[in-house]
Amino acid sequence: MPASPRILIVTAAFGEGHNSAARNLALALDAAGAVTRVSDPCSLGTPRLTAVVSSGYRFVTTHFPNIWAKIYRSTDRYDFSQRRGLVLRPPERALAKLIQEFKPDAIISTYPLYPYFLPDIFAETGRRIPSFTVVTDSIEINAAWLRAPTDFWLVTDTLTRDEMVKRGLDAKKIIDTGFPVNPIFAELAPLSGEDSCEPFRVLYFPTAKLPFVRRHGRALLDASPSVQLTIVLGRNVRRLYSRAKEIKDAYPGRVRLIGWTRKVPRLLNNHHLVIGKAGGATVHEAIAACCPMLIHHLVPGQEEGNLRLLEAIGGGELADSPEALTRHLSGFLTNRNLSWRKMKSALAHHGRNNGAINAARFILGQIANS
Repeated sequence: MPASPRILIVTAAFGEGHNSAARNLALALDAAGAVTRVSDPCSLGTPRLTAVVSSGYRFVTTHFPNIWAKIYRSTDRYDFSQRRGLVLRPPERALAKLIQEFKPDAIISTYPLYPYFLPDIFAETGRRIPSFTVVTDSIEINAAWLRAPTDFWLVTDTLTRDEMVKRGLDAKKIIDTGFPVNPIFAELAPLSGEDSCEPFRVLYFPTAKLPFVRRHGRALLDASPSVQLTIVLGRNVRRLYSRAKEIKDAYPGRVRLIGWTRKVPRLLNNHHLVIGKAGGATVHEAIAACCPMLIHHLVPGQEEGNLRLLEAIGGGELADSPEALTRHLSGFLTNRNLSWRKMKSALAHHGRNNGAINAARFILGQIANS
């Protein structure tokens, strides 16, 4: 019996989409018989700096998104294949060490930096390993992804693939697998588009901005007495709990509070609507669950493509103020929920709930044929 393929998956702590994609790919590959290792060379090589930069990234994208947009667009002009400063040498050495120790049959990167390290590592070791770059953004793709030296790019949708081909990449190397959502999405049944919508269950992911929990909560609950609200506080539970509790107390029996949870796939499949930021993981999980989405927070540049994808599918819209949330939600609740049912139908037609499984099959197929 041939040995199980060994696959190294490298990610980074700069946005949940990279880590989510890496974890979900590992789940799908492990289930298919591979041996995987998920690692973050940035955290391994420069742990303190990475922690500081990661914290700063979350703060700036939450509180000063326009400043982040300028930073993000500046990286679009930076060619990592030509210029790599001293700060990137420790992550490069960490990746080289991972390859030496784990001896992978393939390398998957869910962060655009690492493929640029591979040519030098391969030249030093004398062994070239198949590499796959998982692009976690949609439609509006930073040049750092496009310039990456890789065998294949795995992308979230056909629109993204078409955009990358227009920008000069080899169409044969761009594989539309879908975003690597948790494989459990393929096993779960979404809420029916024929549901009575009584009550109308709304799943809300707040950001760390304190007043927004109360403003958004009131806007949603005041739209109709039929609305029931589930607030997922996640990593912000300590920071936001007291504000969320105010909303729960003000609307008895209509609000449920959840801290950090592994049940997001089931929650998305059991709710009529999700409200959150336009991050890659959240948007594609909503798509996988065929759960219409309203975007309450958008990071310019980095997340605009995710909103464009939702709008192109017909499965979501921007609602970045309490007034917009009330207006959109009220619209979903009129005319026998017709606009909501149209969104459900559009998402079902798009049908993307097995991206990690598709990616695993493709990667293992390439390894088998190499």
